[in-house]
Amino acid sequence: MNKLVRTYQSIHHQLFDRLQFADGIAPLLLRLYLIPIFWMAGSQKIDFTTLMPYQSTIDWFANPDWGLGLPLPTLMAFLAGWTEVLGAAFLAAGFAVRWISVPLMVTMLVAAFAVHWDNGWQAIADPGAPFANERVMASADKLAAAKTILREHGDYSWLSSSGSFVVLNGGIEFAATYFLMLLSLFFSGAGRYFSVDYWLRRQWLTAD
Repeated sequence: MNKLVRTYQSIHHQLFDRLQFADGIAPLLLRLYLIPIFWMAGSQKIDFTTLMPYQSTIDWFANPDWGLGLPLPTLMAFLAGWTEVLGAAFLAAGFAVRWISVPLMVTMLVAAFAVHWDNGWQAIADPGAPFANERVMASADKLAAAKTILREHGDYSWLSSSGSFVVLNGGIEFAATYFLMLLSLFFSGAGRYFSVDYWLRRQWLTAD
């Protein structure tokens, strides 16, 4: 048994130690995935001509009935928007990735609990998937009724040619996924070769 364990460990180390040169690929791919997400989210909040949040964004942050109902909505919208914009830029450059991951994770937590929590887990309503709540289960009949109406009164083949119709549930799924990706970057850093952080660290180590 011990010989089998030692053989496994030897193979494991020989195989995976040789892959260390490519260990920057995973954080690079995480960064590339997150860049457009945060850029689009931030640029939809911030008016780059004034560098301030759009009034519609401030209203959404402020209104307790159809928005978030947050205090200091102008400040909160400003911080959220610029965190996402600068976060996308920092992720693209691979600069201060561990530092910028923290406010981005906070933004995702606020989004999850303030915006999406009441809708459950699923982003897209699927009654057959795990964690389907009553809201998701009820969506099946509504989606079937909507499709029936479209088939009777519209060109359904054309309407569905770009993809299937779904019910947007708006659960915490995406916010939680982005949070976990950012948490991974917080621990791994930006990765080697394709980041400013990597080359700055090499420069500092060489200088020492």
